[in-house]
Amino acid sequence: MIDAVFFDVGGTILDESREFGDWADWFGVPRHTFSAVFGAAIARGLDWQEPFRVFRPNFNLAVELERRAAAGKPEAFGEEDLYPDARSCLRSLKDQGLFVGLAGNQPAHAEASLRALDLPVDVIGTSHGWGVAKPAPAFFAHVIRASGGAASSILYVGDRPDNDVRPAMAAGMKTCLIRRGPWGHILDMPAVAAQCLFRIDSLDELPNLVAKHNAAGG
Repeated sequence: MIDAVFFDVGGTILDESREFGDWADWFGVPRHTFSAVFGAAIARGLDWQEPFRVFRPNFNLAVELERRAAAGKPEAFGEEDLYPDARSCLRSLKDQGLFVGLAGNQPAHAEASLRALDLPVDVIGTSHGWGVAKPAPAFFAHVIRASGGAASSILYVGDRPDNDVRPAMAAGMKTCLIRRGPWGHILDMPAVAAQCLFRIDSLDELPNLVAKHNAAGG
């Protein structure tokens, strides 16, 4: 049975298109150029910050965020950056009586921004708040503790087979891979995807899949 569903944030419930566009503007490069470099880095399996270092060799996220804030161009997101299917999916799962959480690699300001959205979730966890980032096993240990149940009763939903699905499986969780965002479309790991309980293209699909799974007794 699935008792708890946790979601990655960026690329899963949060559309990062505007955020990436703002970074391109900050670096002073065309948005399509930044997107092309970003896609190439994903295809090569590089760290997500590597494309930033192409345009800013000494890139440091914390320092750069401070510079943006000082310049009146802080990194931020709001309701308009949620995928259209995110809020309704979270609500539908809550209506099934499930424990619902967010758990993603996010910087310091993100947790407050997520809370301000007043999403129908029981817990919000971030790499900054927990002091550990995916794909480290300790991150998923935090997820298990936050759920209050067994790892096998948790479904972790994410767009990345490397950072989301594979380590969640290793922690004993069930997994769902959603195909959207740059990683969801570029990073192809068939052997990992094949082990997922669900593979979806929209969060609209998820509540019914979970309900059917639980009705069948897991």
